Amino acid sequence: MTSTAPAETAPVKTAAEKTGARTEEAAALIDDARARIDTLDDRIIGLVQERMAVSAVIQEARITSGGRRISLSREMEILASYRDALGKPGTSLAMTLLELCRGRA
Repeated sequence: MTSTAPAETAPVKTAAEKTGARTEEAAALIDDARARIDTLDDRIIGLVQERMAVSAVIQEARITSGGRRISLSREMEILASYRDALGKPGTSLAMTLLELCRGRA
């Protein structure tokens, strides 16, 4: 026969404790901003997926016409564009996007 002891529950954290804020007002602001970031992240992911699909169309057209799958000169343009807009971290972001969009060889 097994005994069922009541499960211990973790104490409920206040909004300030969850966000690291020192006041409930700041915690509310942080919660709202985090919700906006989550929405933006969802949109960014959708755009990256769309970019991957468009890139696949371009690669297929290039390959079927006898060209190479990747255009290095185009990739350099993209790297420069992201670097100019976002600084050095933009280059890393662009490299990640390019890697995602190259597809599988």
